[in-house]
Amino acid sequence: MQTPRRFLPSTAVLAAFEATARTGSMTLAARELSLTQSAVSRQIKILEKQLEVELFVRERQTIRLTAVGDTYAREVREALHKISTASFNLHANPSGGTLNLAILPTFGTRWLAPRLPRFLAANPGITINLATRLSYFDFRTEALDAAIHFGHPEWPGAEMVLLRSEEVVPACSPALKRQHGFRVAGDLKQAPLLSISTRPQAWDRWFSLHDVPGRTFQGMVFDQFATAAQAAIAGVGVALLPTFLIKDELASRKLVRAINLPMESPERYHLVWPSERATYPPLQAFREWLVAETAPDR
Repeated sequence: MQTPRRFLPSTAVLAAFEATARTGSMTLAARELSLTQSAVSRQIKILEKQLEVELFVRERQTIRLTAVGDTYAREVREALHKISTASFNLHANPSGGTLNLAILPTFGTRWLAPRLPRFLAANPGITINLATRLSYFDFRTEALDAAIHFGHPEWPGAEMVLLRSEEVVPACSPALKRQHGFRVAGDLKQAPLLSISTRPQAWDRWFSLHDVPGRTFQGMVFDQFATAAQAAIAGVGVALLPTFLIKDELASRKLVRAINLPMESPERYHLVWPSERATYPPLQAFREWLVAETAPDR
């Protein structure tokens, strides 16, 4: 069903409203949009008349959003962002297609990015934009076509395909290993244990797997493997890291296995996408390539 025109304000009107809502000032909004203050004021009055709703409370020389105006401003801001992103992508790649992909930061930089040239060479009409996301999000509110997800195969309203498994190993600097002389799993409790915020139970699982009883006292917490790895290289402590993400550091001996007792993570890496984007050509091409690329690691 077609939306009535009264509920489809012009982008100029919406841009004036969004800028005023964000800056809290018609004067600042006018400066940002290269308009006069009176022009911005007129645009907002047009919008309020069109919607038959008061969006701002006017008090002497100041304005503030009403409760409904605040809600509307957030939704308009997201809509304008989506329009801007779509327009930019079309301008940047008018003859191909653009894939907006959410990635896990360390997976993206250390595993995916070095392999992307092969995909782009085989698919010259496709552009890939990468955005970092550490956890679940709602595809309905994000201008993203797909995401790399680590966890259990669960994502409401989305489809997914398994990419790869993961082995983690306690890693540290050679100096820290010499200092503590780790011989058995329980010896690691003598050293500071570095953790990842999205995996709070990882060390407990590792100690349990290797029959080490008692409570695990952990040290610094990081939100990314890359920073945890750098801290381990610097000798800050022992980090439980995916071996496929620290191959170079292990090869160069910037990092060593504190003790050679790996653990397979119960979660897996997946490619996830909203059901309505399943047949989008750039996503189809990327999905087929990525599934083939990760086949040896499943």
